[in-house]
Amino acid sequence: MEIIAPTKSNLMSAKATLEFSKKGYELLDQKRNVLIREMMGYVGKAKDIQEEINKKFQEAYEALRMANITMGVSTVEDISHTVPENGCFNLLFKSVMGVEVPIIRYEKKQKEATYSFYQTNTAMDIAFSKFSEIKYLIMEYAEVENAVFKLAMEIKKTQKRANALQNIQIPKYEEMVKYIQDALEEKDREDFFRLKVVKKKSQKKRKKI
Repeated sequence: MEIIAPTKSNLMSAKATLEFSKKGYELLDQKRNVLIREMMGYVGKAKDIQEEINKKFQEAYEALRMANITMGVSTVEDISHTVPENGCFNLLFKSVMGVEVPIIRYEKKQKEATYSFYQTNTAMDIAFSKFSEIKYLIMEYAEVENAVFKLAMEIKKTQKRANALQNIQIPKYEEMVKYIQDALEEKDREDFFRLKVVKKKSQKKRKKI
């Protein structure tokens, strides 16, 4: 503990800092709990999306395999080059206890085939449809995964600050308050004892007179 003069002003200052530290810890603890609840919600959502993606990929690759068999790999590959990249989405953010988490906004609509129906079959149509669905699921998954990462990092920082207050700052000022209080009480006892001694001497002098 740092050396500090045991005065009433320092006692008041130490008590104020201790109270402020305790309130700070309570707020950080509440923030951490809110962030954990929020993150767990995203984790559950991520799990559901991942399962859906796995299911869609299995269906899509099965349809693609059939298309490769029935149409030929080179034909399917040529058709794949006609599918344009999709950049039709907006990236926004929302604040969760001061943490900016992403929100991907997009218009989900039925994709129109970019290839001719001549020389294609149902397997190609199914593969095209399934991979289109996966694209939207991947955007949702990227949004959720990024949110989980940001929330986890903020939880880690909040936990670190809360631990510093709980294990270092608060005990330090509790010890400081006790030290000053004990020193002031001891000083008061010494002053009271001196006062009694002086009073007794004064009374003895008056009796002699």
